[in-house]
Amino acid sequence: MISAGVAGLALTAVICGCSVPAAPTTAPWPYRIAAIVAVSEAPSWLAANPATDTIYVAGGIGNVPKSGIIGVISGRTNTVQAKIPLGRALGGVAVDSATNTVYVTGGLNKVSVISGQTSAVEATILVGRTPGGVAVNQLTGTIYVANNDSGTVAVISGRTNTVTKTIPVRRSPFGLAVDPRANTIWVTSEASNTVSEISGRTGAVTATIGVGNHPTAVAVNPVTDTVYVANLDSDSVSVISGRTNKVTATITVGHLPAGLAVNPVTDRIYVANAASSTVSVISGQTGKVTATIGVGPQPHGIAADPVTNTIYIASAVDNTVAVLIPCQEPGRGPARRRACAARQSAGIHRGDPAGVTGQDVVLLD
Repeated sequence: MISAGVAGLALTAVICGCSVPAAPTTAPWPYRIAAIVAVSEAPSWLAANPATDTIYVAGGIGNVPKSGIIGVISGRTNTVQAKIPLGRALGGVAVDSATNTVYVTGGLNKVSVISGQTSAVEATILVGRTPGGVAVNQLTGTIYVANNDSGTVAVISGRTNTVTKTIPVRRSPFGLAVDPRANTIWVTSEASNTVSEISGRTGAVTATIGVGNHPTAVAVNPVTDTVYVANLDSDSVSVISGRTNKVTATITVGHLPAGLAVNPVTDRIYVANAASSTVSVISGQTGKVTATIGVGPQPHGIAADPVTNTIYIASAVDNTVAVLIPCQEPGRGPARRRACAARQSAGIHRGDPAGVTGQDVVLLD
């Protein structure tokens, strides 16, 4: 039988067209902040391109920026490599790593299509009112956009950069995620406390599932066919089986969980808790929180790079992106945690920021 980790490696390699290293076998892991990258424009949305080791940062929650600048961060150096001005308030951001194309939603009811190679805007696509969440199925070359005030999901062809279909969903759709293997799309409804499944083949809503209060973010592990929904006002994450379309567990996390990311290679789920200023780490295998990590104030956006096993967390208050990595030190429990803290304090890893201590790293085992 092929393990979930091996399957995750294979699927990630197929989707991004890149080489993926073997997943670590020890768990749970301590974590440490490897770098804090200063950006601008109240960063609230993140997307990682594992094929190019590049992270894209956009604003949009709370202190909405007016100039609309996309920050481009190098995952190799943890520095801002470029700033792409779009001249409008920004919403969600997603990357098609197969084509190296970036999609950004935001003001004026538009989606900007940006070349990852040149950072040039290649197209601007008109969608519904107040577009927010955006996701890409890299196997079909299709982009999906949640139009919050229209109550619809726009379907865009990545080949023609045109809207091919508009799908009515429940009121106030916000978060979006795609399962490329099942060719399904998952969209949260903030107003109805539900998440809907859409067939990528037919464009029909095939299921609507009740979750917690004010569901915002949604993420999918295509290897385990599991969907995770952050319930902002319930301080919880709903776990849904993609096979049965039923909630199988509800996991308590920090206060006001606003962002979600999944690493399908390691089967870890990362939750940005805005009011707690922490990230909760959930084991997909056990459904339990294995670590809680202190990060910058009011984290919203969060992204996982499955190739480097690096997590990026955007803090909209202090205009930074924290770079989180597993600390692979020997041993378990307190001994390993102390070793991780000592290594972080010594600053021997690239880009370790001054003033960040091992107290930011909490391991529950």
